[in-house]
Amino acid sequence: MRIGIPKETLLEEKRVALAPAGVDMLIKSGHTVFIQTGAGIDSHFTDEQYIKVGATIVYTVEEVFQRAELIAKIAPLTESEAELLQENQILFSFLHLAIGKKNIVQKLLEKKITAVSYELIEKNDELPVLQSMSEIAGQLAVQMGERFLGNGYQNSRGILLGGITGVAPAAVVILGAGVVGLNAARTALGRGAHVIVLDKDLKRLRRIDNILAKNITTVVANPYTIARGVKFADLFIGAIQIIGEKIPLLVNEEMVKSMKSGSVIVDVSIDQGGCIETSRPTSISQPTFVEHNVIHFCVPNLPSMAPRTASYGLTNACIEYIMNIADNGLARAVSSDVGLVKGVCTYNGYCSNEILAETFNVEYRRLHIFSTN
Repeated sequence: MRIGIPKETLLEEKRVALAPAGVDMLIKSGHTVFIQTGAGIDSHFTDEQYIKVGATIVYTVEEVFQRAELIAKIAPLTESEAELLQENQILFSFLHLAIGKKNIVQKLLEKKITAVSYELIEKNDELPVLQSMSEIAGQLAVQMGERFLGNGYQNSRGILLGGITGVAPAAVVILGAGVVGLNAARTALGRGAHVIVLDKDLKRLRRIDNILAKNITTVVANPYTIARGVKFADLFIGAIQIIGEKIPLLVNEEMVKSMKSGSVIVDVSIDQGGCIETSRPTSISQPTFVEHNVIHFCVPNLPSMAPRTASYGLTNACIEYIMNIADNGLARAVSSDVGLVKGVCTYNGYCSNEILAETFNVEYRRLHIFSTN
C-alpha cells in the first residue's frame, strides 16, 4: 500500500504522524511511504532519517495526497486538506469531527473517504491512541499551569506549586479522573501541590485513590462541588472527555468570576469544545488570555508542546492499525478488529458514526464492508 504523511500546519502543530521507526516497519513489510519534506523537523526527525529507512521525500502537500492510498495525519483536517483528498482514500487522524465544520464532513462523504478517527479507536474498553496523548497532556497541563501561576505573567499569583516550610502549597483542582486527570494529579502531587480531583464516576475516583495511595482528595462532581472547587483552586484543570461528542460546559462564567485573581485555568478539554464557559482555543505561540483576572491556557493540541515524545507515543499506539490495513486490506482489517470499527466515521459515502450523523443531519449506516477477496 502507498502511505502518505503530510507536514502538519493547523494550530502550529509540531508532531509528525509517524516517527522513522514506524516508517521503517511499513517499508520492511513491503509498503511505500511518501513523506512531505520537513514533516518531522519540529519533532527533530530529519528528511535524511526518513530516507535512511526507505521513505520517499516529496516536496508538496498536493503530491502526498495524490500519490497515497492511505493518509496518516495528526491534526484535524483543514478545508484545504479536505479538498486534496482523493476519492476512496483512507484517512487516519485525530479528526474531532463532532466539533468540526459540516462542509468537511460533507467532503469526506462526497469523496467516499474511509475516515478513521484516532480518538474513537477502542481496545479492551480503553482508547489506546488517544490515551498516549492524554498521558502527555495531563503532565503538560500541570507544567503549563505552574509556569503561568508563578512567573508574574499579567498579575499571576506568583506562588510556588509545592510551597515551602511554613507556606502552604498551591491548590490544584482537576475536573475529570480519566487518563488526563490521573496524569495531572500524579504530576501535581509530585510537585508538592495540594491536589483535589472531581469526577461523577466513583470507580474512577477509587482508582486514583488506589494508584496515588490516598495522598489526594477525591470528590464526587456535581454543580455544588464543582463551584466550590473552582473557587478554591489556584490552578484549575478541565480534563473532561466524552467519546465522540462535544463536551458540556460544566464550569460557567459566574464560577470563573469567583476565582482568585491571578489563578490559572488549563482547559485540556478544549479540543472537544472545552468544559469551561470562558474558554476559547489558543495557540502554542499565544497560549493564554486573561478573562475576569484569571489566566486561561487553552491549547487544543497540547501534546504538541512535547512533539518528539508525542510523535513516538503516537507511532507506538497507531502503527498496529495502519499496518493491519496496509498488510491485509481494509475489509479484512475491519472485520478482524471491532475496536477499529468504532473509529471509522465515514465510509463509501455515508456516515458510520451515529453521533456524528445526528450532529450534522447526514445519512447514517452501520459499517458493513464486503471483502473483495
